[in-house]
Amino acid sequence: MTPYRGRALLDRGQRDVDLHEERAAMGMFATFTYADHRWLAEEDPVQRDGAPSGPFFSATVHDSDFATLRYEPASTAGGLAYLGFQPRDYFDDPSASDDVDLDAQAIGLAEWAAAVTGTAVSAGAIRPLLAQEFVEEPIADFVEDTLQRLVSLLGLPLIAELIDG
Repeated sequence: MTPYRGRALLDRGQRDVDLHEERAAMGMFATFTYADHRWLAEEDPVQRDGAPSGPFFSATVHDSDFATLRYEPASTAGGLAYLGFQPRDYFDDPSASDDVDLDAQAIGLAEWAAAVTGTAVSAGAIRPLLAQEFVEEPIADFVEDTLQRLVSLLGLPLIAELIDG
């Protein structure tokens, strides 16, 4: 299945579609990786073949319901967090994901932003965006919206494929 790549489809002569309509019809499956001061395209060998060798932030969106975040350099907490739902709750399977210390990950992401983008953001601003255990309703209908909020807080450019219109 090819993930929806927003306006990039226009380059191939396909019709323009409203991003929210497309998401409602079928959730997004995509990975976005920021490294070397830019968002990497899916076709980029680093994006395709694994994590970059230097600092990076990566978000893998699953059906617009949750996103798995990975980042390096990571704090002692390990550089792994989720937005929307935690996979263990989403799939109702405790083995689908490990426990995540949300406070430690919020601190780790704040430290990452300071070190990589030079942006001062508090862990307190990040923490509410991270997926808690046993959440009934995430903070946004589409995890991409939460992802864009986090990306902005971290001092990264917005992800073009996720910008409406």
